[in-house]
Amino acid sequence: MWCIGALTQEYRARMYALLELYARPMSRAEPVICIDEKSLQLIGHSRVALPMASHNPTKQDYEYVRNGTTNLFVAVEPKAGQRVVSVTERRGKIDFVAFINELLTGAYAKARRIHLVLDNLNTHFRKCFDDVLGKCAAAKLLRRVQFHYTPKHASWLNMAEIEIGILSRQCLDRRIASRELLESEVDAWQQARNKEKRTIEWNFTRQDADRKLGRHYVSKLAC
Repeated sequence: MWCIGALTQEYRARMYALLELYARPMSRAEPVICIDEKSLQLIGHSRVALPMASHNPTKQDYEYVRNGTTNLFVAVEPKAGQRVVSVTERRGKIDFVAFINELLTGAYAKARRIHLVLDNLNTHFRKCFDDVLGKCAAAKLLRRVQFHYTPKHASWLNMAEIEIGILSRQCLDRRIASRELLESEVDAWQQARNKEKRTIEWNFTRQDADRKLGRHYVSKLAC
């Protein structure tokens, strides 16, 4: 909140809409899927690490080798405990459109309507689908999709951020030298979490928002 002087009506309207969406019961016909991405630097060892021994942890040199960067797209259905993570070289609009196409034609091919929660990154809007696929193909792909955007400066409302935080702590908090190794480790991580159906329990409500953030509101939003 330190960087936002006041919360506009647009901010509040988007926040309320997402909180209402999150409060709905889980529906296989209309899944709610939160999506975000994370850039990651590939880092290798400059020298061979000393292996772990009894009562001694692995020892590695502080120097390292940069092997470029990569991107991870993360989609999580919080109430179903399902997630899809894709490793890509870049995170441009072509890559994002391909990731959404994979979701819609793969894991969620049978859903009647799909609610996608996104932040306001310029690659996340419908125009990018038109640019990449053409208007006819984009309209066909997105006919079952309803987009929901977080307010600006409010990525905390996107539960994909929570999932990325868990991924970072459990899988990425170490040196990973190559994209091939990253793909293998991320795939093993997501398979384990999906098998266990690890959900995200969201308890923050509209009433909580009004109580905690009300002093920052610009004006009362009609209810």
